[in-house]
Amino acid sequence: MSRDPSQGGVPASPGRSTAQVTGGTAGIGAAFAAQLAREGSDLVLVARTKARLTEKATELSQRYGIDVDTIAADLSTDEGLARVEARVADPGAPLDLLVNNAGFGLPEDFLDSDIAAEEGMLAVNVRAVLRLTHAALPEMIERGSGGIINVSSVAGSVPTATGATYAASKAWVTSFTESLSMLVAGKGVTLTALCPGFTRTEFHDRVGVSRGGVPELLWLDADDVVAAGLRDHRRGAVISIPGAQYKASVIGSRLVPRSVLRWMSARVTAGA
Repeated sequence: MSRDPSQGGVPASPGRSTAQVTGGTAGIGAAFAAQLAREGSDLVLVARTKARLTEKATELSQRYGIDVDTIAADLSTDEGLARVEARVADPGAPLDLLVNNAGFGLPEDFLDSDIAAEEGMLAVNVRAVLRLTHAALPEMIERGSGGIINVSSVAGSVPTATGATYAASKAWVTSFTESLSMLVAGKGVTLTALCPGFTRTEFHDRVGVSRGGVPELLWLDADDVVAAGLRDHRRGAVISIPGAQYKASVIGSRLVPRSVLRWMSARVTAGA
């Protein structure tokens, strides 16, 4: 059954877990929703567009026999974020898993972009992750169980002239998750930063990344990214980097001096 609750959340069906996924109607978020639904988890899906939410909720509910709540909200606004926060913190309908997936980048570089757009990106990529995590943790810690997956990016591990704010926001997500994992150690709660590279979703189309301009070897499938993220999260990994090629690149970036990374990034940008 799909629902659009106006007041609070609806308790999960007996014996089933409940997961909330922001940005749950497209890309990696939709892949999370589908995988969790296949496993029998009830869902709370969050996205900006009510029509897409209704369509996705109906599809998953009918196909997998689960309950799906939906919240149409713009996480860049105070009102939208507050509505989602209230659901996350609702003690009457606790979450077993929170997936902070919503996020976006901009097609222009920092010098050409609108400052309001840059601030909106930070509101979704950083502030929403901060506040929803803060809302979820007290109940999870009191219960002694639960998990949070914050979707970051390998872009946060290297300096980049293009997408500077996006990369910085993802560096923050990774560092934030890693630090909190230390704070909640031993309390029964698992936090994981999922750091994919180029993934076949709408995201890269929106920011103007041509799939033909990126070697095929570097492209990941959203379902594979989610499978890796859930597997790593369930074994207690704090950082999940899907794909051997990206694991190698992140490890390499930690060994190379930052000045060299900046030079390499500038050369790649100049050749793009």
